[in-house]
Amino acid sequence: MNFEPVSKLFLGNLSVVNLGLESFARNLSGAGLPVVQVDWKPPAGGDSKVLAALDAIALSSKVDIDKANDAAVSRVLAAKPTVVGIGLARDVVPGMRKNLILHAGPPVTWQMMCGPMRGAVMGGLLYEGLAKDAGEAARLAASGEIDFEPCHHHASVGPMAGVITSGMPVWILENKAFGNRAFCTLNEGLGKVLRYGAYSEEVLVRLRWMRDELAPVLAGALGLHGPMDMKTIIAQILQMGDDGHNRNRAGTSIIIRELAPYIVLLDEPRERLSKALAFMNANDHFFLNLSMPSAKCSLDPAMGIEGSSMIVTMARNGTEFGIRVSGLGERWFTGPAGMVEGLYLPGFSAADAARDIGDSVITETAGIGGFAMAAAPAIVKFVGGSPQDSLDITRRMYEICITENDAYQIPALNFRGTPTGIDVRKVVETGILPAINTGIAHKEPGIGMVGAGLVKPPENVFFDAIVAFAQRYV
Repeated sequence: MNFEPVSKLFLGNLSVVNLGLESFARNLSGAGLPVVQVDWKPPAGGDSKVLAALDAIALSSKVDIDKANDAAVSRVLAAKPTVVGIGLARDVVPGMRKNLILHAGPPVTWQMMCGPMRGAVMGGLLYEGLAKDAGEAARLAASGEIDFEPCHHHASVGPMAGVITSGMPVWILENKAFGNRAFCTLNEGLGKVLRYGAYSEEVLVRLRWMRDELAPVLAGALGLHGPMDMKTIIAQILQMGDDGHNRNRAGTSIIIRELAPYIVLLDEPRERLSKALAFMNANDHFFLNLSMPSAKCSLDPAMGIEGSSMIVTMARNGTEFGIRVSGLGERWFTGPAGMVEGLYLPGFSAADAARDIGDSVITETAGIGGFAMAAAPAIVKFVGGSPQDSLDITRRMYEICITENDAYQIPALNFRGTPTGIDVRKVVETGILPAINTGIAHKEPGIGMVGAGLVKPPENVFFDAIVAFAQRYV
């Protein structure tokens, strides 16, 4: 046997590619050898129970998962989210009542709520006139007289704390392809606002103005304009540098452009109309509360497809991150909400930050937001990173998705459709977690927004979902 080729290998210049433990790479580098470290880890982090579930799913003939996923994602692609009106939550949100407060994320009790969630709840009680001051609001929230339920359980979504009370105005969106509806409050802007847990008098005054003046102006203009096709608008904003989650300048501009000609026709005092237009113009995130329910009503018809491993909900309440999988119905799989890594407003740091919070990750679930960051390279000025990072993040998301949405195209990727339909199997197999960009709330109630950045969901929610999927379908 001739070993000469092997011996010659060690006489020449070596270049090493190392997979796995970085200590090997460090040792070789210390010896003067060029080393490329590959960021690799075994599927499911090597968890034997999860690996067994993955293998069992792959070998099972009980259900055709790929066919089920095609059916689920086809409903998302066929969706026609449309703005059809504005109404008070008590009149339009299913199951809404006076003593019910809806919140972002999976279910959570008052005792387990984070600071900004508590602050938003207290503000909601003050807004509704159910409490006279913050102390009374906190006592009422803890008394058991107020019910807390996820927005998602009521066909709704809310950014950050996501609090919706019965007297708040909400956008009404209808999926014209399937007839289902979704609801979301109007966006307050950035900084010291209810959704970030602030509840001072200025916050309440703004909310009441939005109910009493802004919402009627918008409803009147929308009545003259007619329904707004959000699918077409989202397709446009991705061509204009938005991602539909944390960069919304183009989207807000389009909504103003659509409604302004009708706002000026309303029989209202000019000052009221001017104030409404000025508010929208000064609030770049006004569009977020339209993109979120657009995503929600696009995804809801994909819930409950037998055998589908597509994720139809991701949400956070500031304490836990949760997902729901189409073929597993309404069941939540939860894990600890993560800490956001990003940029902070002057005077704040990571020490001030609350954990990840909000329903706005519904945008990523539907294939925009962080999944479409390549369309919005300027977003890195808000959440951190570089323009190249935004391209890399979107490219990675294709590896965990079922298909691409040809309606939502990304110019920087040669007009490739956004990655759409997260397959929980692929998340576990590849170890690639869904990319999420988000705002950062102060950890204490009453303070508000302190920054924005990127966050990773907890791995265990995907592992737990795979095990449950195997238990049901194998």
